[in-house]
Amino acid sequence: MTEEILFTLKSPYRDDFKIRGFRFGCGEKSVAIVGAMRGNEVQQQFTCSQVVKNLLAIEKAGKLIPGHEILIIPSANHFSMNINKRFWAMDNTDINRMFPGYDKGETTQRIAAAIFENVRGYKYGIQLASFYMPGDFIPHVRMMDTGFQNVKLAKKFGLPFVMIRKPLPYDTAVLNYNWQVFDTQAFSIYSGDTDIINKDTAKMAWLSILRFLHNMKIIDNTMHEGYTSCVIKDANLETIISNQSGILYGLRGANDEVKKGDILAKILDPFTGEVRSEIISPLDGTIFFAHQKPLVHHNTVMFKIVRF
Repeated sequence: MTEEILFTLKSPYRDDFKIRGFRFGCGEKSVAIVGAMRGNEVQQQFTCSQVVKNLLAIEKAGKLIPGHEILIIPSANHFSMNINKRFWAMDNTDINRMFPGYDKGETTQRIAAAIFENVRGYKYGIQLASFYMPGDFIPHVRMMDTGFQNVKLAKKFGLPFVMIRKPLPYDTAVLNYNWQVFDTQAFSIYSGDTDIINKDTAKMAWLSILRFLHNMKIIDNTMHEGYTSCVIKDANLETIISNQSGILYGLRGANDEVKKGDILAKILDPFTGEVRSEIISPLDGTIFFAHQKPLVHHNTVMFKIVRF
């Protein structure tokens, strides 16, 4: 392994901002892996660090298959992570809305340009991503329906679900979309948490990446085959919205199987503790997403359920 400084930005306060990359093997540009691009993506950075740790052991054991190069960028926004901000600390912009970047533009455009310059041209691209809504997900692989996606490859991660969704206009500026446009098979791994470390779901995520590398004959590291992935689209998800505001008293969580009529959560009056509303499952299915913040606003997405 070699450690490199891929990008440096002069800072008026404390140390300069540096993006570090960890390179394994040499030869064909096979896989680029990008971790935290937002300051609250602690789970994503932890997961990425465990991929580095495991690959170091695999390299030491001589199980890197020759002719392949793997590049890992664990963090691209640790300035914001240091002060507990989700977006870039100076101007609150999102690095993952700036791709493919512009090296003479605003700060986050230049950061995006530096990342993309380094990860462009790899055969496979893996991003450890987070969702904009606070909550628990079933760990899954997400792909954009750009016409370039390959579902068979996504199944090689061995995660419970592969989700394919139509890109929205703002998605044209994210890393995953631009990777695909520039001929990289791109996958986003959602491990279910963001600003906390969940060791169980993080392990599922990093093992899925090692499984993918093994299945693509980039490493020789025999392991459990994982799940037979179920492929779903947005149309397969039933969204349940809150009809009251208050304190969330959750009863069911991600990956729970539910029946029509089951009580999934209660919304309590924050002053009296009385039940203002019960969140009822309208169908049989598996909870794909569950809201987790303790306070709930009116018209908040509470659950997404995969129809059986």
